[in-house]
Amino acid sequence: MTEAQIKLKRTESILQELIPEALSNLNDARLHELDVVDVKCSRGRSDAKVYLDPNVFDEKEKSTLLKQLRKARPIIEDYCLKDQGWFRCPKLAFEFDEQFQKSKNIEELFKKISKEKTDES
Repeated sequence: MTEAQIKLKRTESILQELIPEALSNLNDARLHELDVVDVKCSRGRSDAKVYLDPNVFDEKEKSTLLKQLRKARPIIEDYCLKDQGWFRCPKLAFEFDEQFQKSKNIEELFKKISKEKTDES
């Protein structure tokens, strides 16, 4: 692993810890209950995608929360900047992580196929 990759992983790890702290300091109680699943930074660490756990929210709630997060983004970035003493913080983009739901659907399909094969035998 190169030095640049190590710095990238370190930044992602730090952001994954700091963002929930920053969310808990905001006035909007709805944002307090968000779980950060993962953070992926761009190669130059100028942008970062923050993946959130979508399990307890419906589509309307997700839309509202993403809108609130876009408004709160500068505050969250400022919190990370001050906490770490960084010169600049990656520009954060929030989205809900749908990978878990996709993998769950695939698992259900495999179970269905397996059941159909056992029924045919």
